[in-house]
Amino acid sequence: MYTEYHNLNSGYVEVICGPMFCGKTEELIRRVKRAMISQQNVIIFKPKIDDRYHPENVVSHNEVAVKAIAINDIEEIHQYLKHHSVIAIDEAQFFSEKTVEICNELANKGKRVIVAGLDKDSFGKPFGVMPNLMAVSDFVTKLHSICVVCGRLASYTFRKTQNKDLVMVGTHETYEARCRKCYFEGQYNIF
Repeated sequence: MYTEYHNLNSGYVEVICGPMFCGKTEELIRRVKRAMISQQNVIIFKPKIDDRYHPENVVSHNEVAVKAIAINDIEEIHQYLKHHSVIAIDEAQFFSEKTVEICNELANKGKRVIVAGLDKDSFGKPFGVMPNLMAVSDFVTKLHSICVVCGRLASYTFRKTQNKDLVMVGTHETYEARCRKCYFEGQYNIF
């Protein structure tokens, strides 16, 4: 279980993962705000492709927001880092495998790196860089949603359309959280 760790002399990587609508971004924002309260220098990044709620701010589905820098490529973060002790990255699944190297590099320099992202895509497969980030992280928090079909714990993101593109940014109109049983029953019925 994750417990906040405040030894600023030692860097580490924290990963927050799970399906859509489980509170990943809210948890990232909660951790970032606590770091700000403790007077740590914080910087937050998000992919430009995710402009669902705001072009720059990181915004949860419940409209909790924090100022961020929108970037196209993970390597762009180097131009913004100064004396930041906490680096947060939302929707990391949209960034390249270089993300693992950069997160490790920052942690090795004594930085706290907080990363949030989908662990599985809407096809039920590990999503992008997330499995490798989870493997190298010091802490992994896996959150669950509630299945919209049956009310059980949900660990899958179900796409409600027949679009088969891997990346399709959307919200409630396009996706819903489902448990394993309801997810696979739905996959069989749609595809």
